[in-house]
Amino acid sequence: MPGVQTPTATVERDTAIELSAIGQGLAILGDRWVLLILQRAFLLRVRTFAGWRDELRISESVLASRLKELLAHGIFTTAAYRNGRTRYEYRLTERGLDLWSLLVAIYSWERAWTDRPQPPLIHDICGNETRAYLACGVCREAMTARDTRTVRGPLATFARVGLPRQHRRTLASRTDFSGYCPDAMEILGDRWSTSVLAAAFLGSRRFGDFQAELGIAPSVLTDRLRRFVELGVFQLIGGHYRLTERGLAFFQVFAFLVTWAQRELPAPPGSELTITHHSCGSALTPVLLCTACGDTLERREVHFIT
Repeated sequence: MPGVQTPTATVERDTAIELSAIGQGLAILGDRWVLLILQRAFLLRVRTFAGWRDELRISESVLASRLKELLAHGIFTTAAYRNGRTRYEYRLTERGLDLWSLLVAIYSWERAWTDRPQPPLIHDICGNETRAYLACGVCREAMTARDTRTVRGPLATFARVGLPRQHRRTLASRTDFSGYCPDAMEILGDRWSTSVLAAAFLGSRRFGDFQAELGIAPSVLTDRLRRFVELGVFQLIGGHYRLTERGLAFFQVFAFLVTWAQRELPAPPGSELTITHHSCGSALTPVLLCTACGDTLERREVHFIT
């Protein structure tokens, strides 16, 4: 059984070292199964192979592949326990726990920009339901993509982010995922989609711009751009793909992904992105604030009503 294999895993560095930290982050997290595994770990404290298999109705081979990747990248670690025989549970590391803000940002975008019901998020400090919003961690002003400026290092590249996975199965149509965010998963659900959106935030507008930035096949790029227009994330004007208000709002997710990746993942010098908040001139330090009381939302101080 895949769930009782040895927990050891090694990081595969054959191509990742050529990517910027954000390129690596997109490659790791640009997958809907990975995001759903993490979501279940945070929301329902799922820790076992069987727990994810039964919750997500995911095939054992796909689940084993994703867990192996998450172990290799230091997002999960394993611990042995006895249940008749020795088995292993998967526990979030500090690197993995730091992804909670990314998942809350995804949830907040879905709640703000779709009509689908989402489980309420409660801020334990003030006791109120909160709709978390992005703010600068230095001056604590609310911020959007328009409030920032990005400077790219000379080696910042996302080319080859869309490396194929052994398994690329899509989710079956379901409505009973607790906290499942279908529109957000359309954007982040595969590595190419996530990379196309990142390129848009960095200024790509024309078909050729995206292709040169990402090294993406024309047929794949055509499909992703069409889907983003249908989702209302891009609008096509005079041959330019421009982010809509809905698309720009996804910057809150991008901000946490960039920050996590550049803090946690090794990358060649010169491959960094420097994002500055116009208002205070500080480097981007994103935080989520509570709409009810204005305090910073911390992982141990919030919970979902499921």
